[in-house]
Amino acid sequence: MNKENEELYCIGCGALIQSTDPKGVGYVPNSAVQKKGEEEDLYCKRCFRLRHYNEVSDVALTDDDFLKILTQIGETDSLIVNVVDIFDFSGSIIPGLQRFVGDNPILIVGNKEDLLPKSLKRSKLRDWIRQNANMQGLRPVDVALVSAKKNHMIDSLLKLIDKHRNGRDVYVVGVTNVGKSTLINQIIKQKTGIAELITTSHFPGTTLDKIEIPLDDEHFLIDTPGVIHQQQMAHFLSGKELNIAVPQKEIKPKVYQLGAGQTLFLGALARFDYLAGEKKGVVVYVDNNLMIHRTKTVNAEVFYEKHAGELLQPPIAENIEKLPKLVRFEFKTTQKSDLVFSGLGWITVNADTIIAGWAPKGVAVTLRRAMI
Repeated sequence: MNKENEELYCIGCGALIQSTDPKGVGYVPNSAVQKKGEEEDLYCKRCFRLRHYNEVSDVALTDDDFLKILTQIGETDSLIVNVVDIFDFSGSIIPGLQRFVGDNPILIVGNKEDLLPKSLKRSKLRDWIRQNANMQGLRPVDVALVSAKKNHMIDSLLKLIDKHRNGRDVYVVGVTNVGKSTLINQIIKQKTGIAELITTSHFPGTTLDKIEIPLDDEHFLIDTPGVIHQQQMAHFLSGKELNIAVPQKEIKPKVYQLGAGQTLFLGALARFDYLAGEKKGVVVYVDNNLMIHRTKTVNAEVFYEKHAGELLQPPIAENIEKLPKLVRFEFKTTQKSDLVFSGLGWITVNADTIIAGWAPKGVAVTLRRAMI
């Protein structure tokens, strides 16, 4: 943007207009800014899509901005709906959420449940989410499972929200990439009607840090911007690469019989070393199209150097240099456990094994009690 445009503000949310960060607050393509006439109002991309297409697009805030919003929510009397990605639970939890929202009850919504095998009992999955939330310091009043993309169980979620809000406002929070905007858009369709365009009168008080969706009793369901979780794999991949790395359909688990000294590569994005333990099957839960290759651990480093970006994809060859160096994490299991590569998937191993997980620097690799 040139100097004369520096003080333009979005008429919808009040954000300072900028043309450098498409995912940032107040983004407008530079071409649209240049075409703006003297008397024309300017809407940021987020407000434009909200007004004309009934679509909420997430904008990413800095940690400080997000904590400011959470602190403000903590001063209200409301129900908190925390949307998490079931497939990337540890990568989508907001650290310290319970502390920031105070005594306000938290309803956890596990999104993307359609990605998990149908054989997994959903009651068991809800229990697993509750237990893992407890370990993160959260005490949810309830756990709901939905697929926002497939519009699955949204009705049940709305009934659950009504049950727990007790006539209060509802704040929806979540990190980026959990599908929060898709969920909000499904709720908007149900609340306003598919054909009915959103106008300012439908959404009074739409501001930089929230979008208010009217409920039936003069209260609101309030969408908040997502906070960037730096440990997600998605930050290192292009759109096409994400389509291979991030599951789009129900996962078909793959079983590999591994003994000590064997390695699996998950594309060029992660590496799994089976260091010690009985020769047993490990189960891999990743996108069905992700390339998986087995080799001997002693040869793994040379194998990666030779094949990353070609036999091992994603990323593709021209993007391999952008991927940070893989960093190693070693674990010993005492129970059936999942080795989780944040945003990519996990590998389930038996008790009494020593394993190592490698992921790009900055991406979390963690061990948890087995989900399945």
